[in-house]
Amino acid sequence: MKRLTGRNDSTDQAADDERRAGARPFADSLARLKEVGLRPTRQRLALAKLLFDAGDHHITAEQLHAAARSAGVKVSLATVYNTLHQFKDVGILREVVVEPGRSYFDTNVRPHHHFFHEGRGHLTDIPDEAVALTRLPDPPEGAEISRVDVIIRVNDRA
Repeated sequence: MKRLTGRNDSTDQAADDERRAGARPFADSLARLKEVGLRPTRQRLALAKLLFDAGDHHITAEQLHAAARSAGVKVSLATVYNTLHQFKDVGILREVVVEPGRSYFDTNVRPHHHFFHEGRGHLTDIPDEAVALTRLPDPPEGAEISRVDVIIRVNDRA
């Protein structure tokens, strides 16, 4: 007989998996998703755990997809992209676009900037206070500046 919990099957399954493991490995991810109003589906919980349990870091959708597959999470690349953008839209991730069609997702949403290591395709955080902007142009008519992101491109010395 199916129990009536008011939750969907994927949420029930994730909770059941936690109980069987004797711990609450998804507790932090569950709380994070609930805090921003996202329904904690099995795939969102798994991707959130992979993203946020590792501390602050930068990851592409393809890297997260590979990590999910390695962890036994059955998820399509399209779902990974959709989930990353949902997380970005609710403010728990930042997207760092380093060139057209190439972006990284940053778990550090506090104000900061980046070095982009072009040869390695790697981002390194720069503390916000390490960059001083003394003058910005006025925004276009009817617009306001919401944030300034500085990406300093570097190459490794030969």
